[in-house]
Amino acid sequence: MLLTCVAVYFPAYAANTGIALETVKVSARVYYFRGESGMASKQNRGFMSNAGFVVTDDGVVVFDALATPALGEAMLAAIRKVTSHPVRRVIISHYHADHFYGLQALKTQGAEVWAHENGRSSVSSDAAAARLAERRVSLSPWVNGKTKLIPADRWIRFPETKQIAFDMGGVRFRLIDSNGAHTAEDIMLYVEGEGVLFAGDLFFTGRLPFVGEANSKLWLETLDRMLEVRPSIVIPGHGEASRRPLDDMKLTRDYLMFLRQEMGSAVNELLPFEEAYNRVDWSRFGSYPAFQQANRINAYGTYLLMEKESLGKE
Repeated sequence: MLLTCVAVYFPAYAANTGIALETVKVSARVYYFRGESGMASKQNRGFMSNAGFVVTDDGVVVFDALATPALGEAMLAAIRKVTSHPVRRVIISHYHADHFYGLQALKTQGAEVWAHENGRSSVSSDAAAARLAERRVSLSPWVNGKTKLIPADRWIRFPETKQIAFDMGGVRFRLIDSNGAHTAEDIMLYVEGEGVLFAGDLFFTGRLPFVGEANSKLWLETLDRMLEVRPSIVIPGHGEASRRPLDDMKLTRDYLMFLRQEMGSAVNELLPFEEAYNRVDWSRFGSYPAFQQANRINAYGTYLLMEKESLGKE
């Protein structure tokens, strides 16, 4: 059962963009912005991922920054409707375009950006530059020639415990290192006292995940560990916040397992990818948002991963 009954909405408008974001309150101090369920497009102006924020007595901690500088400005406008405290820190879950392009607006307000140390190479990679060039076309004018890729002010190096705690304004936070699952730089944020876990793209509700070149084996292991902090509410990277995360993560888990099973069987049978893909009955997942755009890419990435695993190279 997805979280619906406690959502409180605060309409807000970013004067410079005309974009309105609805702020969903999930606990006394925690709010989030819920994007649409599909892929980024000019129709949704790139608003297809989630971000959130926590109001402390000494400032605001933001988790992720959405997919365009305009959405970043809209986030700031919405936050100002809730609190007069400044945004002091932004935690980036990972350096995929739909989660950090809004940093450009947040950074101009003096926010300090934290991200996993592995994100340093991601944000400066040829792939990141190519994605920016593509988004300048596919999301124009929301992403344009003035859009910049913003690196972190602090690249976080995690200890062996894979957790780092920090306090701000009477709130205790816990950063959780989940790198290697969805991307090389995955971070989750647990808000102690509120019982809220920001999971980034390690958890989806109501739509299929983008898997791409992710390590689905590690991803499944991360899902198993995700509930160790016993969150009351999990805010995913995409989809509605969940009060029953064990039940609601079933779609993500089942889809990853299905990909591994089908593509693993094909690899064992030495089938080429085209034949393997076409023989699979995808109807179980075909009606979910993002299936048409992501499923073939997900299957191919999993096919290559299963080849590596079969050779002991994963």
